[in-house]
This record gives sequence, C-alpha cells and structure tokens, in this order.
Amino acid sequence: MSASSPTAVIAATGLFTPEQSISNAELVEAYNAWAELENARHADEIAAGTRQALTPSSVEFIEKASGIKSRFVLDKTGVLDPERMVPHLPERSNDELSILAEMAVKAAQEAIAAWGKPVSEIGAVLCAASNMQRPYPAMAIEVQQALGIEGFAFDMNVACSSATFGLKTAADFIASGSVKAVLMVNPEICSAHLNFKDRDSHFIFGDVATAVIVEAGDQAGPGGWDILGTRLKTVFSNNIRNNFGFLNNAAPDGIGKPDKLFVQQGRKVFKDVVPMVSEMIVDHAGELGLKPSGLKRLWLHQANINMNEMIGRKVLGRDPEPSENVIILDDYANTSSAGSVIAFHLHQEDMSPGDIGLICSFGAGYSAGTVFVRKRG
Repeated sequence: MSASSPTAVIAATGLFTPEQSISNAELVEAYNAWAELENARHADEIAAGTRQALTPSSVEFIEKASGIKSRFVLDKTGVLDPERMVPHLPERSNDELSILAEMAVKAAQEAIAAWGKPVSEIGAVLCAASNMQRPYPAMAIEVQQALGIEGFAFDMNVACSSATFGLKTAADFIASGSVKAVLMVNPEICSAHLNFKDRDSHFIFGDVATAVIVEAGDQAGPGGWDILGTRLKTVFSNNIRNNFGFLNNAAPDGIGKPDKLFVQQGRKVFKDVVPMVSEMIVDHAGELGLKPSGLKRLWLHQANINMNEMIGRKVLGRDPEPSENVIILDDYANTSSAGSVIAFHLHQEDMSPGDIGLICSFGAGYSAGTVFVRKRG
C-alpha cells in the first residue's frame, strides 16, 4: 500500500456457530464402535496377518495431539453413527439457499448489524473458504444476492489461509479505490471433508462461518482496526491434500477412496510450517517497523495447540500469556479458514486504541498470510 492509498479498516466481524457440538468422549465412542465393527468384519484377515487390526482412539490421545476438546457440527447424528460416520446434509433444490450460503449469510448479518451501515455501501463480496459445495455459480454471488448487495462477488480458495488471503484482497480493493467496502465470508463445513474413520485425524475439524467487513478508512466510523500491512506466501506441498474434484468422474475407480477427503502428514506439516510462519511473521513485522515482542495479541490459525504455542514463543521471544496467544480450538476445533477470524471476533473487545495485533493463517498449499492490525480510537 502506498502512502497515498486509502487505509483499509476492519470495521466489523460476525460469527455463525452451529447449535450442535460433539465432545471428544462422544467422538471416541463412535470411532471405537466403528473400529470394533471393522475388526469383526475382517477377523479372519487380521488373524492371518494380512490385515492390521484398527487401534482404538482415546480422549487423552486427542487432547495431547491437538488441544481440541469439542467441535461444533451441523449434523451430530450422522457423524456419531458407527454405520455411517458422515454428517447427514440433504441436498437442497436450486431454488433454496445453499447450505454454505445460509451459514455465510447468518455470519454476515451479524457483521452488518455491528457495522451499522446499509449494505448499499458494500461494493464486493468475497467467499474465501477451503471447500465450495459446487464449482458455480459462485457461493459469493449467492450470498451477495441473498443480502441484496450490488457490485461484484467471487469465490477464492487457499485452504486454511483463505481468510487472510481474502483480507489482503479486500484491502487491495480499498487501496485501489475499486470499492469503499468489502464483505468477506468464510463458511466452513469441515465435517463433510473429514475422514471420521481415520484415527489420526478424525477429531480435527468442526463447522462454522465467519464474516468480516473491510472498508476505507476515510469513511470508517470510530472503532475498528487499521490494517497496517498484509503479506501472503505459498510453497507447494503434498503434506496436506484433498483430491476430491470434478475430474474424479473421469476416473470412477478412484471415487470414494480416502484421498478424496482430508489427508495430512501431520509431523511433516509441523516441521515445515512452524519455522516458515514464524520467520514470515518476524520478517513482515520488521518491514513494518514493528517489534514482534511488542504485539499485544496473536490471533493465529486454530490448527493445533502445539503449533500455536511454538509459533507464539518464536514470535514473542518468550512463553506467551494466554491473553496474548488466543486459543479457541478447544471449543471449535480446527475450522480451516475461519479459525483466526473466530479468535479475533471473540477476543478483541478488551484491547485499547493503539494496541497492535496479528491475524495469521497457515495451511495447505503450503499457504500463509499475515495481517497486522492496530486498534482505532
């Protein structure tokens, strides 16, 4: 952003949380019941040594590995059914509001109400999320129509970093003078792309939707957050991957295979991403003339408590206080692109004018985004 470019301001945020929640104990009970059924079905192969018996999961394993204690989901019954292990989300007709759009609209309505301005001032809608339920029409255009917003809209997907990439895009639209305000939404039905039959990852994700309104500083009212700088980074990796897509129809023998859902090499991701993100944060802060140790709050992507704690230590140069390094994944689990926005939405009201914090994401790609913000008076 040049000195003459309009300042972009995060003016308001919104959050939609599903009514249903699944505890670790409930999830473990369902997984272990399914594993017992599978072991019984393949007892002869297991006895012959041609198949390995499935190992039970446990609450202790989940909490040590991730820090997650529960997760919100749109459908609890289907996930906890040992004969199903998939949420039950019926298709809707083309004349009904899509389920992702519905979630996004609810989060957006909360943000718009907090903003206190008419939607006629919004010139663009971005739907930034890890999975879209269809290729087209864009989810963003459906959200735009449902909210009665003019202008333009489009979808963008950079997996767990989609929200920070969306914030950067919105800030750039403001800086260029293309629009005066942007609505970004992050609807995530992560339970639908999670393999609940995989012990190593069955506990990771939850469902949620967030919304952010970014507007030009010269028209923003009091409050909100000045965006001081944004930076994006991508490095190709297969260590987090999901191969589901329209081309699966052209190779039907692969349909339904585990790689059509979320697949992760967790240890490799940890080893690669923590130093990449930590260095990116420190370097970006230096470019902006900021001392990382002086950041009042970190709103990091909510993937894994061990990753977040290590990144916090590397950035601040010490063990962060709980209030400095926000953790919400114990209640929400990993909600992909929405995680850092949930943390920001729920834990920023107590900060004082002039306080500086960081919204940061990291995930598949690899992808990472940093957005430094300062509390306005």
